[in-house]
Amino acid sequence: MVYFGIILGCLLGAILGMHAPVISYTYSSYLSIAIIAALDSVFGGIASVIKKNFDIKIFLTGFFGNAILSILLTILGNKLNVDIYLAAIVVFVGRMFTNLAIIRRYYVEVWSNKIASLKEKKENETDSNTTE
Repeated sequence: MVYFGIILGCLLGAILGMHAPVISYTYSSYLSIAIIAALDSVFGGIASVIKKNFDIKIFLTGFFGNAILSILLTILGNKLNVDIYLAAIVVFVGRMFTNLAIIRRYYVEVWSNKIASLKEKKENETDSNTTE
């Protein structure tokens, strides 16, 4: 069910993105950091589903909390004339890669087990045919 929501959200975002107006350069840094924070939460949510400890309250508070905090950091950085948002990007992207590694390892293990079971099934079928 979660995967259906993720796929639906991606499709809806892609369709709306084709018809959305172009974001001005002034707001592009705010939007980019908010998107990276949201993607970090999405990958974290997928990884927690795989680990079987997903909690919708944690996901939603992390999703909006990370996005709002990163936007506030960007605003503060612009007021101080310092690119503070780069620190948030480094953290969020690092966590995204960690969560992506968890997701990748899970699916590699699932595929490996499936291939091994198919090979074992095929060997059992050939053994039963040779003994008859």
